[in-house]
Amino acid sequence: MPPRLNLLQPPRAFPIRTRAPIERWRPSRVPQICTPRNRGYADASKDLPISPDQKGPNTEQDAIPHVSEEAAAMKKSMGETPPELEQGTPIEEIVAGDKEAQAKLPKVMKDALKAQKPSNSRSFSTSAIRRTDPYRGYLGPMGSPSQNTDGAIVGSGTEQITDAASRAIAQGVKFGLPTLPLPANYNLHHRYDPLIDQMVGLLIQHGKKDVARRNVDIILSHLRTSPPPKINPDRPLLPGHPPPSHLPLNPVLYLSLAIDSIAPLLRIRQQRGAAGGGMALALPLPLSLRRRRWTAINWILEAASKRKGRGSGKSMFATRIAEEIVAVVEGKSAIWVKREGLHKLGVAARANMMTKRRR
Repeated sequence: MPPRLNLLQPPRAFPIRTRAPIERWRPSRVPQICTPRNRGYADASKDLPISPDQKGPNTEQDAIPHVSEEAAAMKKSMGETPPELEQGTPIEEIVAGDKEAQAKLPKVMKDALKAQKPSNSRSFSTSAIRRTDPYRGYLGPMGSPSQNTDGAIVGSGTEQITDAASRAIAQGVKFGLPTLPLPANYNLHHRYDPLIDQMVGLLIQHGKKDVARRNVDIILSHLRTSPPPKINPDRPLLPGHPPPSHLPLNPVLYLSLAIDSIAPLLRIRQQRGAAGGGMALALPLPLSLRRRRWTAINWILEAASKRKGRGSGKSMFATRIAEEIVAVVEGKSAIWVKREGLHKLGVAARANMMTKRRR
């Protein structure tokens, strides 16, 4: 049997691949910084060189003057007496706010500082009283005189002071001395107009008084920035009101005039059994000032809620109320028809009032 191995056939070649060498970490050398042999200008003890063309940051032309020199130049340009540059700052001004430094001063300077301190009493008043009455010329609701007492207070404060002691006290008074005793409503809780407080109370929802005040502020701002209204002669306002061009200048008066003009004078009460046989009888009853304004404000809020909105936002409802107030002054609001109907019903119901017999 012949052998299967062929010894004469060339052997098969096997590829031999070498392994890649692994790089080992070697510490790198830190380069050494050589100090220069020549020293720069910044290390020299002498000043920096000056540019020959007199331009640059090292010249005297670009140097900022001292604060005292700048103040002296400003005073001189304005025609005032400039401060003395040669005189230093007084020691009293330096130690004015430093208590530790004041404690180390000599006794003579301590006595001088105590003499300069003001006493606890002051010769001026900080009470701000309005000089002018914003309701001057306005007769108030339904032609009655205005009940604002600020004018009397201001008038009494501007009188001439004949007493020497009072004249010495009133030297620093800016707005005049008020008369004592002060009125009962002359305090912090009555700083707003009564109508403004009442309107804020009627606009409160869910106990949020700040939101109601913001809405009233938006209403007054709209009345102030709106053009003067065109008054309809068929819808007369209260007698004695200012011209229409003056109303935007005083938005509180604008609001008061609109509310008091449409406020009803009476209300109708259905009296049971007054007509006999258990039938109710309509009786007209007069309203107080606060109740009349309450009814007028509710009418305005009801009419404003029916107006078509022009958009969305926090100020849209207040804007609709302000537009309704302007419509009331111009005689375009439907509230006038409601007021006239109520007054006609009250005039017709006057016959139902019972009069006492004379003995």
